[in-house]
Amino acid sequence: MAPSRPLLCFLFISTFLAFSSSSPVSISFTPQTLSKSGDVVNIQWAGIEMPSNLDWLGIYSPPDSTDDNFIGYVHLSTCDNWETGSGSIDLPLVNIRSNYEFRIFKWMVEKDANVSHPNDDSNPLPMTKHLLAKSEELSFESGHGPEQIHLSFTEEDDEMRVMFITPRGEVNHVKYGEDEDNLDKDAVAEVKRYQQSDMCHSPANDSIGWRDPGFVQDAIMKNLKKGRRYYYKVGNDGGGWSETQSFMSRDEDSEETTAFIFGDMGTATPYTTFRRTQEESKLTMKWVLRDIENLGDKPAFVSHIGDISYARGHSWLWDTFFTQIEPVASKVPYLVCIGNHDYDWPSQPWIPDWAQTIYKRDSGGECGVPYSFRFNMPGNASVPTGTDTPPTRNVYYSVDVGVVHFLYISTETNFLPGGEQYDFIKQDLERVDRQKTPFVVVQGHRPMYTTGSNFKDSLLREKMLENLEPVFVKHKVDLILWGHVHRYERFCPMKNFTCGEGLPLHVVVGMGGQDWQPVWAPLVDHPKDPIFPQPDLSLYRSGEFGYTRLHATRKKLTLTYVGNHDGETHDMVEIPAPDAAVSAYGEERIRVAPAQDTDDAGEPVKTSVFVKKAVSGGAAANVGEPALPWYVKVGSMLVVGGFVGCLFGFISRARREAAAGSRMVWSPIDSSVGCEDV
Repeated sequence: MAPSRPLLCFLFISTFLAFSSSSPVSISFTPQTLSKSGDVVNIQWAGIEMPSNLDWLGIYSPPDSTDDNFIGYVHLSTCDNWETGSGSIDLPLVNIRSNYEFRIFKWMVEKDANVSHPNDDSNPLPMTKHLLAKSEELSFESGHGPEQIHLSFTEEDDEMRVMFITPRGEVNHVKYGEDEDNLDKDAVAEVKRYQQSDMCHSPANDSIGWRDPGFVQDAIMKNLKKGRRYYYKVGNDGGGWSETQSFMSRDEDSEETTAFIFGDMGTATPYTTFRRTQEESKLTMKWVLRDIENLGDKPAFVSHIGDISYARGHSWLWDTFFTQIEPVASKVPYLVCIGNHDYDWPSQPWIPDWAQTIYKRDSGGECGVPYSFRFNMPGNASVPTGTDTPPTRNVYYSVDVGVVHFLYISTETNFLPGGEQYDFIKQDLERVDRQKTPFVVVQGHRPMYTTGSNFKDSLLREKMLENLEPVFVKHKVDLILWGHVHRYERFCPMKNFTCGEGLPLHVVVGMGGQDWQPVWAPLVDHPKDPIFPQPDLSLYRSGEFGYTRLHATRKKLTLTYVGNHDGETHDMVEIPAPDAAVSAYGEERIRVAPAQDTDDAGEPVKTSVFVKKAVSGGAAANVGEPALPWYVKVGSMLVVGGFVGCLFGFISRARREAAAGSRMVWSPIDSSVGCEDV
């Protein structure tokens, strides 16, 4: 016979009273202080009676934060031996200029949760009703110098900008020189700071999302010799100096250009937080750093085309992001352009009628403020935010690097004729000196072309096709790179959905780390087949994370797609310079190395390089072995490549979710979401 309801209630109350009257839970950690961001603290606990797989550890900073305002949390059941009521966990932490505290909570029943504020996967945040223990405060040692160091170009070829974060607003310096042991030059940093009141809405300006961002220091190293390695350190005698870093100065006479380009990367955290973080971003930075180190004394830079940190109103994620990119960004310039999650909010001043469902609340109330203060790109273009917050900077600009002219545009602000950005784009492309920079590369966030199922962006793409594409075609732009769709996709050179010679080549490179992927749009006659067959215009697409490596000489520009699961090349396209082409697009305008196939054992197999030729109707054909039609070869290759990419994406996401915490049955991720929601 089943027990009666009164008996069940009695048993539950008795259990709870026994739990409440038990010996106190202990929590401690070692070491007591950390030196710098990324250092690991080991947290130990003991004494939890009747441990549940929902019990959790909260990470708090500053220590006086209320229980609901945690930085992040970890379910204790993800740790070894948790069922004994004791355990430990290692957490690398970022210095956000205030002490940390750790708290352990008992989650009595699954339904007793904060369902009014779910996380990105629509799962309830953990409840805080039953606090078991609080730790002492963990601090970071002072005197180790500034952090979050990152470089950028200025408008001048003989300069390099360096930015960093300090906990106080005193004057800081950059000491630099060609001799690592004799940093004989000095630059004084300008100090900037944004306040909670500068953020335009919650969560960015409320107690859940806001944390003190510190002071942004901005200095320029001047009178640099061309193509030399310089050493530098930042700080002052009172707060300490950073470790000595180095970079290669610009060389306006260089005959080659190297860049690492991706969009939508974000950052990773060792804990679960209010927003989903991007575990794959660590691999992206790992492989980019490998490539930079392999370059030796050749200059390069990184280009991150929109949706930078995915903080979306949670300030500490900006600190985590800059800590994560510092090993790369302290060695090469880190250039950015603005994305929807960096800027968009209903108060922004430019939302035409056709864009009401496009420009929404994606910035989490930041409205471009952290993006504007923490970066400083060449040029001084800015747009108002529509509130009392400071204008948004780093909106559109251009820079010559070696043999390539790079133009950065904003898809989130006015790009139509009559606007300042449209005039800038036209005038900039008109001024390009093709003798100096034979290649022109345009970068922006939302793509003009994509086969991702983001139907809500269709009106914006129509406006871009109508107003921007004619400008790009007229001025013979070679390559246009887009983010926003969290996949890699390469199209044929085209205009108005028609392949042709001498037209811009469009590539979507939004696979930097954000794992909330849109599905591929099905063809009309294959509504239940979301990935294949593939439209003729789309020559290669993959769901795998990674980045692209651009290398250009006076003879050709090569764009290589590197996958994160192995750090190897999966797609490549070569664009000869106009004066080196045999007959433009018809014969040798573009050479392509498709993705690696795999053999039966799953090992990568290099495929041969082949040449693209135009055929009737604007389609494309392969020149190579005549045994099989080109579409059979390419189709087979893409099926295998697409399957492998999706498989690795699935595995990566599964690992991320497994590491995130609880053994509670969470609701699944909505894989059908469109780009505007990611």
